[in-house]
Amino acid sequence: MNTVEKEFLAIVSQYQPMLYKIVRLYRDSVEDREDLFQEIVFQLWKSYPNFRGEAQIKTWMYRIALNTALASFRKNSAKINYLSQLPDLAEEIISDEQVLREEQLFAVLNLLEDGEKALIALYFDELSYQQMAEILGINENYVGVKLNRIKTKIKNLLKK
Repeated sequence: MNTVEKEFLAIVSQYQPMLYKIVRLYRDSVEDREDLFQEIVFQLWKSYPNFRGEAQIKTWMYRIALNTALASFRKNSAKINYLSQLPDLAEEIISDEQVLREEQLFAVLNLLEDGEKALIALYFDELSYQQMAEILGINENYVGVKLNRIKTKIKNLLKK
């Protein structure tokens, strides 16, 4: 494995939780999540030589991951290109109550529109409004307005 491959796998490993969050928001079944994750990693790998460092690596990865999730979501038949190697998944030990709350939250998040899912994923990863605006290509003030609307919508859906 050459230096570029090692560097890329280290970056993917570092930001793997962020990628899984996106995958979880846009796919319901485990198999579809795995397929989307592999497609995102493939798209990141294809784009990696063109990354110039003008944006933060996390911002760049988010943009590609969200675009891939949205594009593949709209395709009738997805063509998945598999990498020969994927980072090992780290399993966390969590309580049944935490699992139930997470399942409830993701059930509600699945009811959101695609753009709302993208914005809330960025919010969950604690990106600044400026970073969110850059990734989504919208105005920074609109990020705040839209986030407040999404939070209210989520609260109302969780009450039901």
